[in-house]
Amino acid sequence: MALEMKVPSPGESITEVEIAQWLVESGDYVEKDQAIAEVDSDKATLELPAEESGIITLMAEEGDAVAVGQVVCLIDTDAAKPEGGEAKEASIAETPKTEEKKVEAPAAPAKTETYATGTASPAAKKVLAEKGIDAAQVKGTGRDGRITKADAIDAKPSLGTPGLGARGESRKKLSMLRRKVAERLVSVKNETAMLTTFNEVDMQPIFDLRSQHKENFKNKHGVSLGFMSFFTLACVRALKMYPSVNSMIDGKEMISYDFQDISIAVSGPKGLMVPVIRNAENLSFRGVESEVKRLALRARDGQITVDEMTGGTFTITNGGVFGSMLSTPIINPPQSAILGMHNIVERPIVRDGQIVVAPIMYVALSYDHRIIDGKESVGFLVAVKEALENPEELLMDAKVMQALEL
Repeated sequence: MALEMKVPSPGESITEVEIAQWLVESGDYVEKDQAIAEVDSDKATLELPAEESGIITLMAEEGDAVAVGQVVCLIDTDAAKPEGGEAKEASIAETPKTEEKKVEAPAAPAKTETYATGTASPAAKKVLAEKGIDAAQVKGTGRDGRITKADAIDAKPSLGTPGLGARGESRKKLSMLRRKVAERLVSVKNETAMLTTFNEVDMQPIFDLRSQHKENFKNKHGVSLGFMSFFTLACVRALKMYPSVNSMIDGKEMISYDFQDISIAVSGPKGLMVPVIRNAENLSFRGVESEVKRLALRARDGQITVDEMTGGTFTITNGGVFGSMLSTPIINPPQSAILGMHNIVERPIVRDGQIVVAPIMYVALSYDHRIIDGKESVGFLVAVKEALENPEELLMDAKVMQALEL
């Protein structure tokens, strides 16, 4: 019996996926629930498991866009599992080949090096090779137009003429996920009144807390005490103070939320993904760090689902892990604001009237000016800065051990 395997719906509103990669070939014997393909939707890359065991026949090519519900392969469930592995016809490579006699082309007669017009002297050739200049581009001033060493030294590469280096190019089709991301980013720039405000944060208080408690925190909870928990809880506090930043536009209406679902941008094998920490307002430092680790591992392993990336109310992105000093992050639609973290660099600042060196991070808030005013955006970012520079009082209620559950 040939079982028709159809593309399942990966999530609401998704009507089409793309075959990113087949993990098996036609003629292979597959086991039930074995991953047979990776498919790209406009939100995530998902694995397609075999519905039954049997010999598979592929009905679509890699790169094909297929509709949800379309048949992409057949599985012969009556086929017995072959001994020794996959069932495939003997390949051509297994058939004995007759030896072919290699016919060598007659060697071309060696060219005799002469100092004819336009040729370069050995010293000039060496100089031209070092500069990457073709001798044909140089006009010789020596006898009979020969190129002298002085000509080679004075020669400059033509700006309009390719040099001797490689000039290859490659062409690769963008995945459906990457194409959808591109469309969304362009639409954000065109459809929102996006502005960015900046500030700087003295990270020394957080450095001191982490230095003092990170070992005990990791030993007890099994996760590291990173920066994301501080930033997430600082944003939760600021979102409660400035609810318009935790809102979004729907037609002619503004929707505000009384909960904080924080999207975090993480880098996965298929590019940037933005899973959501649900109800971050109810999480402790341990809870945030555990959730960040769980979502990052699922994104890295390609196991993240569409549901896990849907429904955030505010986004945090950390370009600092790649060395970014400052940027203007793009809003993650339909949200209205995004916080950008950056690298931490020791910089001179004034503290208590004295110039000191401190670990400073620049932070950026991009926001939709249609519903968030300048006063609210600046106030929000200042509230984040205040919480990060005084975490014991504003994030831990002066109870550090209790907040860290130590």
